[in-house]
Formats: sequence, structure tokens, C-alpha cells
Amino acid sequence: MTEVAKDLPDAGSRADGPRLWHQRDFLLLWSGQTVSETGSAVTEVALPLLAVVALNASTLQVGLLTAATTLAFAVIALPAGAMVDGHAKRSLLIVCNLLRLVIIGSVPVAAAFGALTMAQLYVVAVAAGVCSVFFDVSYQSYVPSLVRATHLISANSKLGTTQAFAQLGGPSLGGGLVGLFGAAGAMTADAVSYAVSVLSILGIRTREDPPPARPADETLRRRIGEGLTFVFGHSILRRVVACTGTANLFSGMSSALAMVFLIRVLHVRPALTGLIMAGAAIGGIAGGAFAARLAKKIGSARIIWVSMLVFSAPQVIAAAAWQGRGVLLFPLGWGIAYFAAMVYNIAQLSYRQSVTPPEMMGRMNAAVRWVVWGTLPLGGVLGGVLGTLIGVRPTLWLAFTGSWAAGWFVFCSPLRHMRDVPQAAPTSVATA
Repeated sequence: MTEVAKDLPDAGSRADGPRLWHQRDFLLLWSGQTVSETGSAVTEVALPLLAVVALNASTLQVGLLTAATTLAFAVIALPAGAMVDGHAKRSLLIVCNLLRLVIIGSVPVAAAFGALTMAQLYVVAVAAGVCSVFFDVSYQSYVPSLVRATHLISANSKLGTTQAFAQLGGPSLGGGLVGLFGAAGAMTADAVSYAVSVLSILGIRTREDPPPARPADETLRRRIGEGLTFVFGHSILRRVVACTGTANLFSGMSSALAMVFLIRVLHVRPALTGLIMAGAAIGGIAGGAFAARLAKKIGSARIIWVSMLVFSAPQVIAAAAWQGRGVLLFPLGWGIAYFAAMVYNIAQLSYRQSVTPPEMMGRMNAAVRWVVWGTLPLGGVLGGVLGTLIGVRPTLWLAFTGSWAAGWFVFCSPLRHMRDVPQAAPTSVATA
């Protein structure tokens, strides 16, 4: 239910969309990001597999590794947003991808020399996560400098759709590469993908405007504080944050145990795990495709809690999967969870945008993401601990049930009495 993959905009108009096919710089950015997203999806499969298969990691160690991949979101998300505003976004994108190339590439190199350890995997997960935080913040700020304002929705929709399809094809590709080259060898594809992304960004000719000068008395702490005050002072936004953060906590638990469950409980072959995990991406793509129509029929505000409490309820069947044909229950439940998550995120993002003044938009997003991303590593640790103490399957029952129950935060809010999201954004922070 992570915000990093689900803040997808609406599809945009057909009239504006085709024009982007003639914009060279956007096509370069899009193509490079397509390759990079696919490579990252491969690592999502290969990294925990490497720990489980090659290093014989315990359930707790796998949980800690999963937590390490998202630790940076909790630690540096807030200051990263303010820091990125003061630097050229294109340069930050290039530096982040070069660093990730080296960081991820160190894994197959160490494995080739027989020197790979769990300690290195932890360092790689944390370091790559730091780069990802800065890259994601810079990336979202860079797109408006490449396309016209009338094309932004269409551009972001294309980029978001690419991300969703990468999540579909990446795990399957990752499973195949693991079968051919081993988990460490499969991560080479991710390292190469960052090199492709760097080359595509270097080919962009458009130069962005220099960042504006900051007022002398505007401190980083003050800017961060204003964003936090706005979000947690708003009666509905703080419940949206509570819902998303809680759902991500339990999602982090299930993600930490997914590979352990498939390999050690269901005895799925490593090469097939990526294909099974692709069920999540299929659900996410379907959620994005039907979100607008569902919101129109049910209500753009009402759909926020309906998606969590109604659509996501069947996700618990994933924990009931058994060996043989029963394995299919896992991708089915996983896909249902991501379908509901996609619908929910599109709806709650639209609401956040509708009630937030333009001058507060960036800090609002940073404050929200600091919380909802920050619960992911905690969920990974909790999943590893509980998986060790009470067992993998019981922990998955708890994780999927908890993810569903998070919807009660938004149900027990003024959203319950609203059908549609307000159309006009407030003009000042005082509206909150």
C-alpha cells in the first residue's frame, strides 16, 4: 500500500496525450525511467531471494532486510523535500542513479568473489533507499520543467502506467533471471538499468530554471513544521494519514514474509516466485483502470473508505494458500489488496489536493509521505519478529486483517457523510 508506487494521477485528456510523443526530452526521460523501474522490480524479487537461498537468512533477518530498504523514507523524507528545492533536479537525478548503479552493482561483484554477507545486503538496502528518496522527490519536481502545464496530467499518467507495468513484468523477469543466473546475477540487470537511465537523462537538452532564492529567515525546520502543522491540524487529512500509515505497517509485515511463505511454507521454486508476485501488479493496473469509473458511481469521497473496507476485505485469502493448486490463492489475495490500494490512493490523493493550498502542496505531500513511508520499515521488523515467534502463516493472517482494518480510520471521519471530493482548493492555509 506504499505511497512511492501508488500516487498515480488521472489519465488526462486524449487531446493532450499524443503531443508528448513528439517531445524528445520527455521521451528520453520516460524511456530511461521505464528501464530503471523494471530493473528495480527485478531487485525487489532478487534481494530477499538472495538472502533466503544463498545466505540461508532467518525469518527475522529477511524482515530486517525488508525494513532496511524503506528505512530512509522514515529518516530523511521530510528534509529531502526541502533540500531538493534548492538544487538542480537534473543533476540530482544523474547523481542518484550513478550511486545506485555502484551500490546495487556491488552485490553481484561480491557474490562472484564469494564475499557476500548479510551485512553488505543491509548496507546496500539502506544506501539505495537514501538515493531513492532523493531521486523520487527530484523526479516529481523535474517533470514540469520538460512538458507544458496542459500536458502534465498526461505525462504523469504515462509515467505512472509504466511503473505499474514494470511491477507486473519486473517480478516475472526477476524470477526468470534468478533461475538462469542466480539471485546475485539477476541484480546485475538493475545496475545496468541505472546506467541506461543516466544516459537518457544526459541526452535531455532542456535546461530547467535555477531554483529560487530562499528568504534569509526561512529555516529548514520552519518549512517542515508548517507542513506537519497543516496536515495534523486537518480533521480528515490526519485520519487519511492514520489509515495509510497503518495499512502500510501491516503491508510491510506481509511483504517481509512473502518470499519466506512462498519458498519455505508453500515450497514454490525460486524461479516461479516472480510470476506469483506479479498478481499484485495485475491488481494495481486494474485498480488504476477502474478507479475513475468506480469513484463516479460510488462517490469520489465515499470511495476512500469503501475501497479499504469493502474492496480489500477478500485479501485475507492469501494467508490461506496451500501447496499445489492452493498456491493460486496467494496471488489472488495479493492482487485484490493492490487493486483496493490503487483505488484508495487515487481517491485520497485527489482529496488531499482539493483541500490543500498551492503554496502548501509540496510540504503537505512530504509530511504525509514521511508518516506513511515511515511505517514500512517498522512493519518489516515486526513481520520478522512475529514470523519467528508465532509462525509465518499466523503473522500473514494478522497482516492482511490489519491492512483491511485500517479503513476504519477514514470511515470514522467526516468522509462518511460526504459523497464527493470538494472541487475547489482553498486559497490559504487557514482553511484547515
